[in-house]
Amino acid sequence: MISFNPRPSDSILLVEGSNDKHVIKHLAERFDPNLEFAIKDYGGIDGVLANIRDHIDEPGRPAVGIVVDADAVQLQSWRRVCDEIASAERNISPIPPAPDPQGTIISENPGNGDPRVGIWVMPDNISLGELEGFIARMIPAGDMIWPLSRRYIDQIPLAVRPFASTLAQVAQNKILGAQVHAWLATRADPRPMGLAIGANDLDTNVPVTQTFLRWLANLFR
Repeated sequence: MISFNPRPSDSILLVEGSNDKHVIKHLAERFDPNLEFAIKDYGGIDGVLANIRDHIDEPGRPAVGIVVDADAVQLQSWRRVCDEIASAERNISPIPPAPDPQGTIISENPGNGDPRVGIWVMPDNISLGELEGFIARMIPAGDMIWPLSRRYIDQIPLAVRPFASTLAQVAQNKILGAQVHAWLATRADPRPMGLAIGANDLDTNVPVTQTFLRWLANLFR
């Protein structure tokens, strides 16, 4: 069972926002209904970072997972997360120098009560981007509306784009996000990203999704 109301004894997954929370819940429940953990949404990466130490140091917590966006600077989110893990009172080690493409898991130390700790950097631990980059890969192959959705967003003049940015990678992330949401808006019954998974609008059998789900299962086993 996956809960949004964590108790001190629960394994917990820390995420940046509500979309992450609902996407992961729908994916995990489809993959394995017996998975048990709680998801806590902190409204952004700063909120996640500010709470990593407390959850790692919480007595009796078996596992702590952290999902953050890669955003615009290579390894910046990863390093910020690792710095917070290293600052915990519990000795979580060894912390790898870079993300594992399969999802990072640092083994627990039951003798000391140290929890298992996992890190996933959206979308795939390698690429720059965010949750929408993960979702874009689940749009069914050969979908005829996806190119049209991308073209629609691309044709919006730069001067009037609410999602415009002066930073090239941030701009690309926001463009892809707008394209994904434009595509979702064309469904027979438009839904947010998480509900679109439950409604089978998205293909959950793609490699990045299966890799993410194996990481979840290994972290919260």
